[in-house]
Amino acid sequence: MSIFLESELTEHERGADALFHVIPVPLERTVSYGAGTREGPAAILEASNELERECKGKVPCAEGIYTHAPVDCEGPLPEVMARIAAKTEAVAQAGKIPVTLGGEHSLSYGAVTGVARALGQPIGLVQIDAHADLRVAYQGNRHSHASVMHLLAEEGVRLAQFGVRALCQQEIDSRVANKVFYVDAEELVTGNIHAVDLPEDFPELVYVSFDVDGLDPSQMPATGTPVPGGLNFYQSVQLVEAALRGRRCVGIDVVELAPNGQTAWDFTAAQITYRLMAACCA
Repeated sequence: MSIFLESELTEHERGADALFHVIPVPLERTVSYGAGTREGPAAILEASNELERECKGKVPCAEGIYTHAPVDCEGPLPEVMARIAAKTEAVAQAGKIPVTLGGEHSLSYGAVTGVARALGQPIGLVQIDAHADLRVAYQGNRHSHASVMHLLAEEGVRLAQFGVRALCQQEIDSRVANKVFYVDAEELVTGNIHAVDLPEDFPELVYVSFDVDGLDPSQMPATGTPVPGGLNFYQSVQLVEAALRGRRCVGIDVVELAPNGQTAWDFTAAQITYRLMAACCA
């Protein structure tokens, strides 16, 4: 099994006492267009070996990066979610930051649930995504990648969405009902906006869910549901960094990479993952 940034880590930095715990989740069960997300975690891990230690003036790997074995994604989806939640709960209880690599976006339900259970405090979720993922169910599955944020909102997780540019009326209604904060892609891209202040009452503890289809397909075509008019690399990560100012990141996931044989996109997802780790460092 590959280890995140294995080529750069010292023996101490890759130990279980690391701040960042990478959890691969090769989940592909409810994809509705393009396929391949089950290969995403392995591709990110392999590409991560080409990263440099320094990232925007910080060295996240100096805080330690421990890579877990992949989560078993066989069996009913509720059981898979329970396995993911058990992993992230244990990491968060130990005072560490789970970094879950997908896999389809439905995994975020398990990952966030585990962190919330461990911390016992209100959690806000900052989402980079082309889609709102607020359907009650999709194709008959409430654990669909298109329903994951609805499930979390139902359980009291506050949402802040950036980059959405494809949504249905049910999701528009859900945004109102669940008091979702959002700035959609057209406003962000045409206005060249790289920082947005979250509402003052947004929770201090923040989980970041980064769906790579939040990027424009010109910068990330290797995803199952590419949508034109998306964010660029710097804009997307700077929006997250701005959202985290004055708050504490308690978990990360990077999802929906569907490798297509072009290593540039695997490396892009690995670079996003490492940049988000850097945003968690003091």
